[in-house]
Amino acid sequence: MIARVLIAGLIVAASVPASAEPAAPRTLPLVEAAAGPPGSDGVVNLNSAPEEKLTLLPGIGPAKARAILEHRRAHPFRRVDELVKVKGIGRKLFGNVRHYVSVAGPTTLNMEVKSLRR
Repeated sequence: MIARVLIAGLIVAASVPASAEPAAPRTLPLVEAAAGPPGSDGVVNLNSAPEEKLTLLPGIGPAKARAILEHRRAHPFRRVDELVKVKGIGRKLFGNVRHYVSVAGPTTLNMEVKSLRR
């Protein structure tokens, strides 16, 4: 018998003895909803968050929040790493905010995140 399992959006086939007891089905999300790093209070959805929520991110003030809003109007985010395409946001800043942003699901961050020194 050949079992097919969906892992990270890929179908993987493996031989399984016909007498093997089927395991309980596991649900694996195709796109993981970001939950934020341990101890955080949530995430900010780059595609739906208002300016006020974007400014809760470390290193994102009103000007960068407006730049994110302008960028997403023309180019909605498909992946969080596309944030570096926004003027004023480089790889270092992205590294500080990447655990606090998502492109799907609700915005759940309610408190300002302390800046991480790198």
